[in-house]
Amino acid sequence: MVNVVVRNIVAIVILFGFSMLAGAQAFRVQCPTSTSIHPTVGTGSPTGPGVAYTGPTTAIDPTTGLSYVNNGGLIKCQQVSGGDGYATMADGTQIYMFSFGPLSGLSDIANGLPGTEVATDFLKLAPDQLAPGDPLTQGLSTLAGYNGAVGLAPDPEVLSDPACSSASPPSYCATGLDGHVDPRPIMDVGVMNGNQPAPLIAIDEDDELFLTLTNVGMLMRPDLFEQHTIHFHGYPNASSFYDGVPDASVAINIGGSMTYYYLAPDAGTYFWHCHITPPEHLQMGMVGQLYVRPRQNRVPLGNSLYAALVTQQHDIRTASHCATDILCSTPVPAPGPSVSLVTHGVNKSGSATMYAYNDGDGSTAYDVEYPLQIHGFDPNFHFVGMTFNPEGFADMKDKYFLLNGRSYPDTITPGTMQTPSSDGTMHASQPLPSIINIPVGGKALLRISDLDVSEYQTLASLGIPMTVVAQNARLLRDEAGNNMAFKTNSITLGGGESIDVILDASTGYSPGQKFYLYTPNLDHLSNDAENFGGLMTEVNICNSVDPLTKACS
Repeated sequence: MVNVVVRNIVAIVILFGFSMLAGAQAFRVQCPTSTSIHPTVGTGSPTGPGVAYTGPTTAIDPTTGLSYVNNGGLIKCQQVSGGDGYATMADGTQIYMFSFGPLSGLSDIANGLPGTEVATDFLKLAPDQLAPGDPLTQGLSTLAGYNGAVGLAPDPEVLSDPACSSASPPSYCATGLDGHVDPRPIMDVGVMNGNQPAPLIAIDEDDELFLTLTNVGMLMRPDLFEQHTIHFHGYPNASSFYDGVPDASVAINIGGSMTYYYLAPDAGTYFWHCHITPPEHLQMGMVGQLYVRPRQNRVPLGNSLYAALVTQQHDIRTASHCATDILCSTPVPAPGPSVSLVTHGVNKSGSATMYAYNDGDGSTAYDVEYPLQIHGFDPNFHFVGMTFNPEGFADMKDKYFLLNGRSYPDTITPGTMQTPSSDGTMHASQPLPSIINIPVGGKALLRISDLDVSEYQTLASLGIPMTVVAQNARLLRDEAGNNMAFKTNSITLGGGESIDVILDASTGYSPGQKFYLYTPNLDHLSNDAENFGGLMTEVNICNSVDPLTKACS
């Protein structure tokens, strides 16, 4: 009882300190409506292919008069919190986590979509005052379709600035939206709002991503003044300042925000995590998935994929010297009688076909995609992490084996899973199901990543063979352009690896058939002491699959 009282007193002191920060504005977000690469806001969907790619063009910035290379793409933004929370395991156990949570894209995340938004959606004020706690669990109808940044508020200093009283003021003068936030709703929503996995991030090649991390502190561990960072694992990053490794960049203290900047160069499946004491923070849950969609998705319908890829090799910004460099990430396919005849067509839903990589021959085409984050929890380590330090790193042993934060049978439960937390409110803890629905005659892309700290993980598919098209965000193709993709019934990943797999149901399958994606490691088919769970989900063959909701019909 004494510990609870002390913990609550310390939490109140920390939260009071946050309220004192309102004037100092330690919390901020950043999402510009124009940059030197994207002088205008542009239009597009955060979940769609975006602006058509027909090759690099040179344009003139009307403000500076300087020329720049335009490859398409958009400005996209996301805000996440660094703190703590709880997740519910399939046997009913509630596990404490250090975790990231969503502070933008709330509606999309609730629907299993990435929380990455175009600038025009990110810079929208909340339609109503957010109640304390997680708004997605409170039935707030006003939040339907709302994906703006939590806490975004007009800056009173801008609105009262005499320089903004001219006849044609800049847009931020009219709205006052310059990154200023109200810390109260950020704390109300962000505290105990951790997700497992961390909020999904998805961008297109040539997008500029502004990703704001706001450290809201850990309510259950107010004695820990934990810093947090964002590290994009395996992601080609030109600046160590935004790499998230604290000894080479910076770390974000409690009560502060930092906006990371990335210019998306290479398609692929990556992941992101906190890089503060990684064995601890990764085991405790600070891991998420990131994927970059290829430019090939933006090739106009009917155009040659081969010609588009050849054009990319001469792109001024992203040319990788593929004619001489064996490390070229997108070699053109080996010559053949039909390679140059492949054009961008439509998929089973009637929309433009999507691709996993810039393949030039359509070999990575798919109809639906599913991000699958493999992870494991050691309940003893998490219990110690909730109560006192240090944890027993040498004795770390996973007992829960997770796909998108869930063990079977929760992996096939549709919608967002919720968990009651110590603050007395329900929180959306595991928003991303992992049931796989494939339209008959179609293909599903599985973007699989593993950030397990203590185990290798294996996934097997019986009945629908896997075609492995890429590993660690690199297309399987040799320097001569020969396709090195291979078929298999199982794949094995260690912590820090990713793999892209296509399940092909194009021939020999009928609606209503059910298969399983599971681990053949029998001790991983359990939920701690409970058998018949763990690392497993279902694969359904459907008449059709909604490309956004992934619902089967």
